[in-house]
Amino acid sequence: MQYRCLVLDHDDTVVNSTAVIHFPSFLAYLEQVRPGLHYTLDDYFRKNFDPGVIALFTGELGFSEEELEGEYRFWQEYVRTRVPKAYPGMKEILWRFREQGGVIAVVSHSVSHYILRDYRENGLPEPDAVYGWELPPEQRKPEPWPLEQIMARFSLRPDELLMLDDLKPGFDMCERCGVDFAAAGWANDIPEIERFMRRYGKYYFKAVADFGAFMEGTYEKR
Repeated sequence: MQYRCLVLDHDDTVVNSTAVIHFPSFLAYLEQVRPGLHYTLDDYFRKNFDPGVIALFTGELGFSEEELEGEYRFWQEYVRTRVPKAYPGMKEILWRFREQGGVIAVVSHSVSHYILRDYRENGLPEPDAVYGWELPPEQRKPEPWPLEQIMARFSLRPDELLMLDDLKPGFDMCERCGVDFAAAGWANDIPEIERFMRRYGKYYFKAVADFGAFMEGTYEKR
């Protein structure tokens, strides 16, 4: 194996969740606290890419601490009853990697117990480690702490990890740790996100099948 450990983002990388869960939750909460404001799904993808969802909430939308806490509770209740589906082909890729002895870690801005639920419900191999939104801000991506923990726990060098993510915080975290970054480009078709990922990421995959071919050593770059 070229890499001993896959570090996976969750939303819009392994499961299709923003369009069907997180964005509708955002709109529903926004209607309560900022009625009349309008965002498209592409707007929401762009804001999550840069500057990030917290900057959107505290900056552009001006959420108070009470509104931030309310958004978190609303979002968690929305997620509780909705299980996103894994992208076709992802299950087979991850099981092959696990059967070859690979380590699977998840570093995500979703909450760990829902990540583990989504893996179970989709028949994916249980991750060896999960670092989610429930951690304090200084231990969430783009901070380097999750990657540092993974390397220490599994005795890995930076060049033995590959991070797969669809957004900039994962890229920024990898840059700080010297870990290779692969962009998952299958969740949206936003030109500026694709341009950034193609320019700065080590790899860019437009389809899950492309990532699968890369893991099998048969990928031809487009």
